[in-house]
Amino acid sequence: MIRIIPAIDLIDGKCVRLTKGNYADKKVYNENPVEVAKEFESYGIKYLHLVDLDGAKAKRIINWNILESISNETNLIIDFGGGLRSDKDLQIAFASGASKITAGSVAATNKEMVLRWLNNYSSEKIILGADTINGIVSINAWQDDTELPLIEFIYDYHSLGFKETIVTDISKDGVLSGPAFDLYELIKKEIPGIQLIASGGISNISDIEKLNEMNIDGAIIGKSIYEGNIKLKELERFLC
Repeated sequence: MIRIIPAIDLIDGKCVRLTKGNYADKKVYNENPVEVAKEFESYGIKYLHLVDLDGAKAKRIINWNILESISNETNLIIDFGGGLRSDKDLQIAFASGASKITAGSVAATNKEMVLRWLNNYSSEKIILGADTINGIVSINAWQDDTELPLIEFIYDYHSLGFKETIVTDISKDGVLSGPAFDLYELIKKEIPGIQLIASGGISNISDIEKLNEMNIDGAIIGKSIYEGNIKLKELERFLC
């Protein structure tokens, strides 16, 4: 069964959503992310994807206090990302209650450090974040492209011990147009052992059903929940 992972994106301590990573196109959905997390938990949801967008832009952890509050006031299993660029950032994230962290931009720019994190904390604690547009890895809150082909990037880290990756097709993010099904199918074919979490574009419950049929391991759901396209009650049948 696919793992249901609602997302909370943070700017100025508030729950927001962007469209295609554009900070100028920001919509605030709730000024109290802890309340949002508690509501998720009340429906039986176990997991949370928490993204520090301020941190992603600043290239250092910023909203650790929100992470700490959600961790203290819920039992959600939190994976935290955004701005984690140093050992100190990682230590703060885990000390603040993250169960896992997502290594995204740093995985594209500082492989040596990320592999050290993997060795020190294990593949159960470190997720590979792979954001892409047109098959190329994008970094720095989606502001910069690399020359790294997505499939090769994931394959390389998987061969070095990473078990889990979150893949976001930036062109799909926040536009409710459906996930990148073809891309996820290709990744599963090329790297069959990877635990693949789909992110971006999920617009309705049918999208989740299709991802589940494709044996995708997890689905990060954001805007479709906040806009009411997916009701939390609808997700209960996917919860173990």
